[in-house]
Amino acid sequence: MQVLRFQLVVCMQVFASFVAAVHSQCPSPCHCHGDLQHVICDNVGLKKIPRISEATRLLNLQRNNLGTLQTGGFSEMKGLISLHLQHCQIREIASQAFKGLKNLIYLYLSNNEISTIKPGAFEDLAELTYLYLDGNRLSGLSKGIFSPMINLFILQLDNNKIRELQPGTFTGAKDLRWLHMSSNELSSIQPGSLDEVENLAIFTLDQNKLSTYPILAMSKLRVIEELNLSKNPLSLIPDRAFRSFGRYMEKLHLNDMGLEKFSNAAFEGVTALKSLHLENNRLKTLPSSLTFITLQNVTLFNNPWTCTCQLANLRKWMDSTRLRPDAVCSSPGSQRGKQIRDITVFSRCKVKTKNDKKGARL
Repeated sequence: MQVLRFQLVVCMQVFASFVAAVHSQCPSPCHCHGDLQHVICDNVGLKKIPRISEATRLLNLQRNNLGTLQTGGFSEMKGLISLHLQHCQIREIASQAFKGLKNLIYLYLSNNEISTIKPGAFEDLAELTYLYLDGNRLSGLSKGIFSPMINLFILQLDNNKIRELQPGTFTGAKDLRWLHMSSNELSSIQPGSLDEVENLAIFTLDQNKLSTYPILAMSKLRVIEELNLSKNPLSLIPDRAFRSFGRYMEKLHLNDMGLEKFSNAAFEGVTALKSLHLENNRLKTLPSSLTFITLQNVTLFNNPWTCTCQLANLRKWMDSTRLRPDAVCSSPGSQRGKQIRDITVFSRCKVKTKNDKKGARL
């Protein structure tokens, strides 16, 4: 009996050594670097997740055909910091698909076919800082989907089919600073949708379907430095649109929108603006709330400008800068086709200051 017990122990030790040896080898047909710290399986025909060592820090599975990311598919890869899954024809992410990846910081899921992310899919990703989901087929985001990601800093959602943002979408992601949602189908950002991410610094919403500026949702943002709303069908920017973050906003993109008008107090509270893009719209004038003191770059071309004293502050700024922005008068008839920077009619205008209530008009 003792001999049998001894033989069993030896067999178990041999088996454990064999398993450890298998895990310590580079999975075929991948290639590895740095004692398995980097495992590269780019475009090698994989259809399932390979088994790798806990020592691995970076796993590159790009350009394979993985289909669905199943529950626990990475559970033995506890040391992973960076996971690359771009161009893998992924259609669905199951619940707890990334279970065990408590040290993961970078997750790349760009350019797949993801249309479904099951609740709990991102469980265990408390350290995740960078999440790339651009170039997929997401039409919506379920409430709390990002809630485990308390350290999320950049969220890339460009080029999906997302139609709406609802309250609770970003619950838990309180440290999110860059949110990219260009080229979706957003027609609504509901009040409360951005309450959890009030510290956003960069917010890109260009090439969506917003026809009304979502002022109630946007008013919860506090420190936006760059806002891109270009190529949305917005005809009006309302009063105090940017006031909650106006002290911080340096770049504003409102080009290619068919924009017709700013309400007079649209730029109230905006005091740090350096770059303003207004080209390819239907603007005739600019509001008195827009100050030019901090501006370093303005694009104005392809708008039907009405060259009266309402644009006197713009002309004064043009005279003070070496830049020569292209802005052509459409009216009155005597000024049609002339550059704003070249005409002399503004010499008759009284440029408004904070203490002036009225100025002369042509």
